[in-house]
Parts: sequence; C-alpha cells; structure tokens
Amino acid sequence: MNKSERIVISAPTGEELKEEAHLRPQSFNEYIGQEKVRKNLQVAIQAARQRKEALDHILLMGPPGMGKTTLAHIVAHEMNVSLKTTSGPVIERAGDLVALLTNLQELEILFIDEIHRLHPAIEEILYPAMEDYKIDIIVGQGPAARSFKINLPPFTLIGATTSAGSLTKPLRDRFLIRHTLDFYSVEDIFKIVTRSARILNIPLEEPGTDEIARRSRRTPRIANRLLRRVRDFAQVEGDGIITEDVAKRALEMLEIDQLGLDEVDRKLLLTIIEKFDGGPVGVNTLAAATSEERSTLEDIYEPFLMQIGFLHRTPRGRVATPNAYKHFGLKSGQSQAQQSLFEK
Repeated sequence: MNKSERIVISAPTGEELKEEAHLRPQSFNEYIGQEKVRKNLQVAIQAARQRKEALDHILLMGPPGMGKTTLAHIVAHEMNVSLKTTSGPVIERAGDLVALLTNLQELEILFIDEIHRLHPAIEEILYPAMEDYKIDIIVGQGPAARSFKINLPPFTLIGATTSAGSLTKPLRDRFLIRHTLDFYSVEDIFKIVTRSARILNIPLEEPGTDEIARRSRRTPRIANRLLRRVRDFAQVEGDGIITEDVAKRALEMLEIDQLGLDEVDRKLLLTIIEKFDGGPVGVNTLAAATSEERSTLEDIYEPFLMQIGFLHRTPRGRVATPNAYKHFGLKSGQSQAQQSLFEK
C-alpha cells in the first residue's frame, strides 16, 4: 500500500487518534462546516434540555473522516452528559451489548460506530431498548428457559455508518434524527487546516494552506493528515514553514494531484477508460481489475469521484465522465490506446 493510499483510506492509528482528539472541536461554536446538520442538532439538543429528557436517537451517515465521531462528542458535551463509545464489529455477543446498555446512566449517550456491521441477532436487542428503554434477556435453555425484562434509564443512541444502504429498515426507522454528512467546501477545509495548524504550532502561509485544502478530497481527516505530512517535508526539506512551494512539492511526492486524486483514483478511472472503453462496467468486475475490495471502491473512492463529476453509477455499471477524460488529456469516448492509434 503506497503513501497516498494510506492517507486516503486507512483507519486512524493509536497515535493519530490521540492527535485527532487533541484537534477535535469541543462545542458547536468551534465546529466548522455542515451548517444544516449543526443547526438541526442544536435545536434538538436545546429542546431536549428544556424538557429535561433524553435526546432522540441520532443516525449520522457519510463517508469516513467527515466528523461523525466528532459530532457525537459535541452532542454529549452540549447535553452535559457522558459518552460511551464502541463499534459494530466489536460487539460480538448479545451479552456485550446488554452490558453496555445496563451500565448507562440516565440521559447518557451510547455511540456505536459502523453500526451497520452489527450482527442481526444483536441488532434485535436494540429495538425494545431504543423504543421502550427495555431489554429482554432469556436465562437457561429448553423448558427451563425464562425471559426477564430489564428496565433501562432513558438514554440516547448515536449510530454512525459509512454504508447507509447496509442498514436494515427496522433499525433505520428507530432513529428519529437522521443526518447525512456531505463533503466539505474547500473554504471550510481551509478554515479547518488553519485551525489545526494553530493548535499544532505549525508555521503556515496562506498559499500553502490553500494548496493543502484543495488536495484534501474535501475531507477533514485527510486535510489534517496532509497537514502533518507536509509539516514533516517542510521540516526536513525546508526551513519548517509551509509555503505554497513546499506544499506543492510535498504533495507531489505523495502522488496527490491538484484535485486530490491519488494513485488508486487514477488507476480506477484509467481502468474504466482504457480497459472498458469508458464503461459501463460492473463494480465486481472493476474491483477484480483494480485488485481492490468492492466495499473500498463503493465507500471510499467512488463517493468523491462522483462528487467531483468524474464517475457515474448507472444500472448497468460505472461510467467515466467527459470530465475524467479531460483530466487525463484524453478525448471523450476514446481510450488512451485508441487515441494513440488515431494520432499515429
């Protein structure tokens, strides 16, 4: 896996999680971007606090690195309650979830990341817990089995998912507040990079900030990762100050172009253009041709390529757009091999 690929798709490491926590906004006043989501959550929180009730259950959807975990921490802070965190793959047994739920205090928040990866049998336990604040536990086996109901204090479940389509309808319907986090504007990413540089004491010139913001795939996590990588380059190859020239040279070394496309993005698009004449091509075929997992293509790469207008999802498969051809200097509708033959 190359450097640019790790920046785009890898999960945060232990050290990076510490730094992310250090950079994470603590309140809505510090939070940048996602204006509609922020305003709607502020209204819901204010209403819940006035009624002294638990906040309605919240579902946050969107690509990785958009700030779903950050929003969960902010909601807990604004509600002035504790936040218990876990993730779908970690909860392997029904007893694990029961233990989490029974240890919650009144009005506390349980945050489950990647909630779409919960096992169906475990998911069933959440339904009465979310609706009636009760859970059913069966003790024993066979004729001696007994069912017990345990009352739970009012609590809030915040679920986060990068694959909203994988959620079951019964679970989705139990979240009364549902928000999708979209890609940030370049202007908001600029503000985020500036804020992170100030917190980390990184000398940064405005043109250098702009260069990082434009190549960050409009994703806060990637913007902060690029900031740290460019900081290293500036320290070793320069005088420690991130200028426009330093940022450009560092990002070129990471093989991230002016639009934020990395080596895998380019490989994906060129595979569609060169091997399948621009598409349509099925996602399974595309995954096999690029040696990538289908879920990685669908959840990590395709959303951004669709957002910038380089890729279309159609009923027949994926199609490269004229903008993608233009980016590679190709004529729309012609593969590189076809164009070479034509020019000869």
